[in-house]
Amino acid sequence: MATVDELKKLIQDTLEHRGVLNDLKAKIRSEVFNSLEDKTMKKPELSNENLIINELIREYFRFNKYNYAESVLVAESGHPSVPLDREFLSQELNVSAEAKQLPLLYSLVNYFSQRHMHEASQKQSATSTRTYQHENR
Repeated sequence: MATVDELKKLIQDTLEHRGVLNDLKAKIRSEVFNSLEDKTMKKPELSNENLIINELIREYFRFNKYNYAESVLVAESGHPSVPLDREFLSQELNVSAEAKQLPLLYSLVNYFSQRHMHEASQKQSATSTRTYQHENR
């Protein structure tokens, strides 16, 4: 006959194998957080910028399955429970939403990374040109 510890381990392994254990943990944390939250404190109004930033972070959390982090963000910030339309976000940020499976935050990071590399390359090229001109005088 199995001991209580063996039974606990079997249940935990089964829940992990089915992929529901982390979801259950996230849900429990969220409910504990919600029960401890002071409902009498009024949340500050969200500015348009904060609304967009929160939505970018939320989309990133959802993509990476950070369910607990998402629920805390929504609860603490007073962010709407219904996600903003992705097309609206991409238009507001003037970001191409070509990679529909990736969060828009990835597109922004990629854009600025590419821009930084391009600017660094231009600086290197300008430095090389000045060095060449100086040496050939």
